[in-house]
Amino acid sequence: MSNLFLCYKGCTTCTKARKHLEASNVEFENREITVDIPSVEELKTWVKLGNLDIKTLFNTRGQSYRDLNLKETYDTLSDDERLALLSKDGMLIKRPLLITDSKVLVGYKASDYDDIK
Repeated sequence: MSNLFLCYKGCTTCTKARKHLEASNVEFENREITVDIPSVEELKTWVKLGNLDIKTLFNTRGQSYRDLNLKETYDTLSDDERLALLSKDGMLIKRPLLITDSKVLVGYKASDYDDIK
């Protein structure tokens, strides 16, 4: 598996993360998260690979999160319902997402990207 980088073209944090990967000569597949939204199965795989809490994948600062009133309703949803929501709206997903053979990075922290080959 090659590195998979999911981003939103209008996100400055995604741009910084992409430039970091390019400057480090890391090969990756770039995927626009609002055009090619991850499927439920992909999300399940990444949650398991990254040993993540599903809530980590939610862009809690985004408009979609607010529009769906998820701050108040998140705890009433099952994991399957949460994953279904994420798979329908790429703007609900915290970005960037970087999936490697052994880890999943949610958001951008330069020191985490330094270890990517």
